[in-house]
Amino acid sequence: MKRVVPWCVLALVLLATATWSQAQKNAGTEKAVADLEQQWLKAQRTNDVKLLEPLLADGFTNTSSEGKVSNRAEAIADAKATKYTSVDYLDLKVMVFGDTAIAIGNFRGKGTDPSGKPIDANERFTDTWAKMANGKWQCVASHQSPIKM
Repeated sequence: MKRVVPWCVLALVLLATATWSQAQKNAGTEKAVADLEQQWLKAQRTNDVKLLEPLLADGFTNTSSEGKVSNRAEAIADAKATKYTSVDYLDLKVMVFGDTAIAIGNFRGKGTDPSGKPIDANERFTDTWAKMANGKWQCVASHQSPIKM
């Protein structure tokens, strides 16, 4: 006698396989975007905007913790003129939604701003990353909020 697999069992197996496959893909993307965030941190640590430039999309927009909105060129110029003596991320998390990834974390940094004023930053940041047509991930928006102590 032939045994027939009920369609619902087959459907569950296919759904589980697809879910597992998507979870594996998301884990790879989460790591890739987290690595890009570490490259950004290294750019700040070493004051090397060449590490930062490929991370920011042409239409990139930044909203600073003071509420100042800047475009890609302005953000790169600001990064070049800012000198950090120490920088670090705490609690970096990346969540993937299709071709978009959101990175959140806490940024701690000390140094001097473009005008030479001391910086002692303790900020929560949200970076929005998009997978571009060429397959590379780039940050399209960043927002920082100060953490009051």
